Amino acid sequence: MKIQHQRSQAIDVLRGLTVALMIMVNMPGTPETTYAPFLHAVWHGLTLTDLVFPTFMFVVGTALAFTLEKYEGMGEAAVLKKIFTRTALIFLCGFLMYWFPFISFDHGVSMIPFSGTRIFGVLQRIALGYCAASLILHYSGEKGAWVFAVLALFGYWALMAGFGDYTLEGNAQRKLDLLVLGEAHMYHGEGIAFDPEGILSTLPSIVNVLAGYFAGRLVRRLGASYETIAKLMLAGAVLAAVALCWSSVFPLNKKLWTSSYTLIAIAIDLGVLSLLLYVIDLRGRRGWTYFFEVFGRNTLFIYLFSELLATLFFINQIDGLSVFDWIYQHVFRPWAGAYNGTLLWAVVYMLGCWLVGYVLDRKKIYIKL
Repeated sequence: MKIQHQRSQAIDVLRGLTVALMIMVNMPGTPETTYAPFLHAVWHGLTLTDLVFPTFMFVVGTALAFTLEKYEGMGEAAVLKKIFTRTALIFLCGFLMYWFPFISFDHGVSMIPFSGTRIFGVLQRIALGYCAASLILHYSGEKGAWVFAVLALFGYWALMAGFGDYTLEGNAQRKLDLLVLGEAHMYHGEGIAFDPEGILSTLPSIVNVLAGYFAGRLVRRLGASYETIAKLMLAGAVLAAVALCWSSVFPLNKKLWTSSYTLIAIAIDLGVLSLLLYVIDLRGRRGWTYFFEVFGRNTLFIYLFSELLATLFFINQIDGLSVFDWIYQHVFRPWAGAYNGTLLWAVVYMLGCWLVGYVLDRKKIYIKL
């Protein structure tokens, strides 16, 4: 079986598009003045924003399709060192991002205590998903990955149904995180201690990475062809049908990362990738792609930069307002209005992060986490 080794421009654009959207939805201003597609579903349901993170996991998998084969010729010890080193680095960056800026000035100068720092989060889930998918594929191959995906999705459903319910307060994921992590190390944005990137829901998120791997593998094997697009779209249609049927008993829920949500996100990712393959590779419409390729070339670094800069904007104040809120209220809202001002500020912030990526790309600097 002949495998193509060139990278896919469509996959690079999908990666960049995901980062651009992730930055925008993380900087929405207040929920009261944010358009609904740029907010997460309150609990059950699905919005555009709910698709961003699983797509990030998906494109981690597509990258594996192009890099894992290179690992195999390095020897067992070197492969494991590569996987675990990258996992540890990404996980540590995510943890330090939540601990940042490390020092508090509220009552004099003091170190922000580790005891109140969130342990799991976005980069941590990416790290664990990358690690698990790499090890599964390395040791059990594609057949083992299929078996794991089925067991993970149905096993997660069984655990969630058997040890809790599907509410914010009573779900099994929260119970396990409280037991293992403790309330102080969990996310509190829902009003109570509940981590949407907790321990148990990491299990189905690995399936998003594996799905990305299989999609990337298909693109490598068949290239950007009508056959590739047809197979991706057919797989997406089947998964969407299964997901919608499953959602009647295991609802679509990003914060619980339910199995039905996993499948619908994969189905949509396959559809978007198919569209990009058609437009970019088959129709040759490439004039617009460079913008997203910039994001795709320093993906994790640009995301990390965007989060750290946002933290600085929120903890520093002007006239009693955070820098973020002051800019929104004094620069964008007066002339663009509440909702459009919020959206425009998110776009401008995203473009500022893009400019950092553009400078790095022009200087041929690629920071790999």
